Amino acid sequence: MDAFTELCVEMLSPLGPVRTRAMFGGRGVYVDDLFVAIIDDGQLFLKADDMTRERFVAAGCAPFTYPTKDGERMVMSYYRPPEEALESPPLMLPWARLALEAALRAANAKVRKSAAKKPAAKKPAAARRR
Repeated sequence: MDAFTELCVEMLSPLGPVRTRAMFGGRGVYVDDLFVAIIDDGQLFLKADDMTRERFVAAGCAPFTYPTKDGERMVMSYYRPPEEALESPPLMLPWARLALEAALRAANAKVRKSAAKKPAAKKPAAARRR
């Protein structure tokens, strides 16, 4: 693990167990198995959603972007924390909590969506005859 990734793990560790995994030329960052951040090109980008995005934008945080095949830039809902947040875990904690909250909402939405797609369980034959 490189020094910057180790720093990011240290900064996010107050939230819980942190692990990273190589993906798409960068690293995915997980807290308690929730995908909360991306590390790419020596930059940390924290997960945001409709409820947290404005906090990042108001603080002047840049979004994670990547080039598409046709030369456009795809903007994802991950934002750099303010520079000073990388100075200590207490400064990072409010931003990291926003990312964890967004990850929890995303995970809960997936669970609700998959539960809605499941067909209703059939009653056993004995129960249907009563």
